[in-house]
Amino acid sequence: MKNLSEGQNIIPFSDYVQEVKHPALQQVDAYWEALRKNRLAPFRADVDPRGIEKALEYAFILERVAPGHARFRIAGMHLVTLMGMEVRGMPLATLFVPKARKPLSDTLEQVFTEPEKATLSLSAERGIGKPPIDGQLMLLPMKSDLGEISRVLGCLVSVGTTGRTPRRFHIGKISRRRIISDEKRNPATNPNALAFTETQMPYKQKGPDAMHPALRLVKSDT
Repeated sequence: MKNLSEGQNIIPFSDYVQEVKHPALQQVDAYWEALRKNRLAPFRADVDPRGIEKALEYAFILERVAPGHARFRIAGMHLVTLMGMEVRGMPLATLFVPKARKPLSDTLEQVFTEPEKATLSLSAERGIGKPPIDGQLMLLPMKSDLGEISRVLGCLVSVGTTGRTPRRFHIGKISRRRIISDEKRNPATNPNALAFTETQMPYKQKGPDAMHPALRLVKSDT
């Protein structure tokens, strides 16, 4: 994949479906669409991990903390492996090389504000002990319990040997789809706000005690 300018190769929706090829991406995308129905976005509390059981190790949930910036609230083990440490509480941008962070930020803000679905083609930076890795990142907007679009259901898959960590990525193609819905953009409280909540857990490095489920719970999502 030719990377003339970091993250500047924006492709239209006609290519969006072609970008979503990995089974984990397909499962997360289909599950999100089933939850959304004809709304702009599903509620965060609508998410049940059993609905994406085969994709859990690649899945994560983000919380918007500032325009164009979001942090991990829940993260699957694949991300922990790529970074060589626990990523809960860390910004999504930490997975990317510095020059990729501006297009990432711009894409995140579009996902939250338009809202849009986005997929990004990735390639890991290389070096001693860091063999080639290609990947894809999917970002799907969700509402908080207050009705604001401030959460993301995401999925990151990669192909290649992890090697020396942490691994950080360049951005190649970005494909986006604006979400069309009859729903008004006024916030509405979710009646199922307690359906799937997160429990506070301390941030810690990956270690011998890291034999835990692929997706962990962090904090009450209010």
